[in-house]
Amino acid sequence: MRPSEDRAVRDTRVGRAEADALKVEVEGGLASVRTLASGTLELWGQAPVFTTRVTAAADARTDWLFTVHNAMPGAELVAVDGAGSPLDVVALPDAHPTVKAWRVALRPGTDMRLTVAPPDWDTREPFRFAALADVQEALSKVGDVYAKLNQDPSLRFIFFAGDLTEFGTREQLEEFQQRLEADSRIPLYATLGNHETFTDDAREYQRLVGRASQHFTFHGVHFSLVDSGSSTVDPLVEEALDGWLEEARDAVHVVAMHIPPLDPIGVRGGGFAVRNEAAGLVGKMARAGVDLTLYGHIHSYYSFSNAGIPAFISGGGGAIPERFDGVGRHFLAVDVDPSAGVREVGLVRVD
Repeated sequence: MRPSEDRAVRDTRVGRAEADALKVEVEGGLASVRTLASGTLELWGQAPVFTTRVTAAADARTDWLFTVHNAMPGAELVAVDGAGSPLDVVALPDAHPTVKAWRVALRPGTDMRLTVAPPDWDTREPFRFAALADVQEALSKVGDVYAKLNQDPSLRFIFFAGDLTEFGTREQLEEFQQRLEADSRIPLYATLGNHETFTDDAREYQRLVGRASQHFTFHGVHFSLVDSGSSTVDPLVEEALDGWLEEARDAVHVVAMHIPPLDPIGVRGGGFAVRNEAAGLVGKMARAGVDLTLYGHIHSYYSFSNAGIPAFISGGGGAIPERFDGVGRHFLAVDVDPSAGVREVGLVRVD
């Protein structure tokens, strides 16, 4: 009755780890802990801005290498103890625009906060991001998409609506991340798709990438990624979404999920398993004033409306295409103004 319940429960544990006299928790689960050992804390970021709470025991070592993959270009580290006093931080040369590393002098026996963010994160200036989904079996040629994205220097990040890989195995997810880090100048923040549920160990996504459902803000705009990879939204996730909708009620809010609640075309039944649930979710988002909904799963491009909310399916990451749209591989370039809403959603063809 709740096919995605296990994923919803595991989401609550993402970003937590304990080792070497150190306890780590990423607020909101907005990064996964890849390494915590031998003076190294390594994270995979899943938001433009996130804070890691660190508690060091009295016998903890002081010198730590703090590395963040999938970070915003230009991201900086602000590290303070519980009293707000700054920690000693030394930035290391960038290995890649989205890989940031610092030497941090932790203070044993204290609680600390490490915040990673680009310097303009809390301004209210208009900005542009990319929307993409459905790479799947085209993983070996996704570099073409990143090359096209890289041609637009105004894009700040990629908002990804699921199906990174064909089967969601550890090897495929690692390859996805390696190709992203090698070829894209900007980070990618994702929810999973139904193809990430095909592996015998569905935990791999949350171990390597992060939460399947999460919420963050950038320039005052709210972004929610919702796990609909099993053609439904688990009650735990919907409860979290209720909070995100309320939090963003008076702000611009963009919501993305993989499988759309309602298939606007109907040629493959690419919507939720239960139409009543779909209608309830769409109505809830409309009443909360969501400004834009983004989906994948259907390997085409469609623009439509969800109860008055602008909606787009952009499944052009390279997976076997449905030819009804005549578009082929593509992504969306979304211009958003924190004060005025979504200004424009443009289709960018890759081939």
